[in-house]
Order: sequence, then structure tokens, then C-alpha cells
Amino acid sequence: MNNFKYPKEEKLKKNTEITLLFEKGKWKTCGNLRIIILKDRPNLPVESTKIGVSVSKRYFKKAVHRNRIKRLLRECYRLHKDLFKASFGEKTMAMLFWVSPEMPPKFQDVEAHFINLCQAQKKS
Repeated sequence: MNNFKYPKEEKLKKNTEITLLFEKGKWKTCGNLRIIILKDRPNLPVESTKIGVSVSKRYFKKAVHRNRIKRLLRECYRLHKDLFKASFGEKTMAMLFWVSPEMPPKFQDVEAHFINLCQAQKKS
């Protein structure tokens, strides 16, 4: 049985971890979805998979819209956690961003961008 949970241990919350991610991470983009990722290396150890989501206030002024997109991004990760770990590795820190000023019409659109991002990473 697959583990479809998104527990507290997998949430990227610490300010030090987020700062490290932005300083040393690599950017990837697929459609309206952008990710910054930091993989486990000997000089930069990462204990486990941690992921965060963010939506710019510049594109979405209302918090309801930002929160909706963040919920969709977290749900994509939760449902496709196995694909994410197969693509990016078991021990990674990542943050997902929605970079379009348009609200995604359906969950399936966000899900398709997420799957394409993971599959593009697998190929490279």
C-alpha cells in the first residue's frame, strides 16, 4: 500500500533550511511550475525529504487564491510522492512555486505540470 501522507517531518519550515536551499539549490521549470531542489551531498547533508510550497503575492493579491494553489501543490506532492522520490532522490529538500499570474482551472492541470517536471528530471 502506498503512503499518501504528508507528515510534519516532510514539511520544509526551518528558516536555516530554506536559506540553505536558496543559496545552494538548483532551479528547474516546467510550464507554470518551478522548483528549487537541493540533493544530499557529502558536504551538504540532508537528513530526509522535505518539501515546501509558495505562491507569489505579486501574482495573487488575495490570500484565498494563494492558499488554494498551495493546497493543490501539496496535494500533487502527496499523491505522487513515489514519482518525486524516484526522480529527485530520497534525501532532498525542495520548494515548489506557481509562477503564472493565472489561476489553474483544474487540479488536473497542476498535476500534469508536476508529473512533467518529475519526468523531465528523470530523463536528465
